[in-house]
Amino acid sequence: SAVSRSAKARQAALQGLRLALSSRTLSEFLLERRLTLTDSLEKCLKKGKGEEQALAGSVLTLLCLQMGSGPEGEEVFRSLKPLLVSVLTDSTASPSARQSCATALGMCCYIAAADLE
Repeated sequence: SAVSRSAKARQAALQGLRLALSSRTLSEFLLERRLTLTDSLEKCLKKGKGEEQALAGSVLTLLCLQMGSGPEGEEVFRSLKPLLVSVLTDSTASPSARQSCATALGMCCYIAAADLE
């Protein structure tokens, strides 16, 4: 589970999510679970380190791609954007985590940002 106490278990859950989101269209399934997923990704970005943060960024990018440009996608992006910026600008975060959050920020902004800024 992505909210497990074990970092290895969270990473395994994120890897499973990444695989599922990159191999299938799950829009309907995700619509019903977006708040749970957003909450889990938030915890991984806040409390995780290195690989966990990088995986969370990848999953978020795929989640935004699946949610699209509607209000649900905007909501997910709006709630996680501050954390993405925080990891991206944290000089102590791993390069892979920063790169993944930069990609997520760019892709989600392109797909789901409500305002043009």
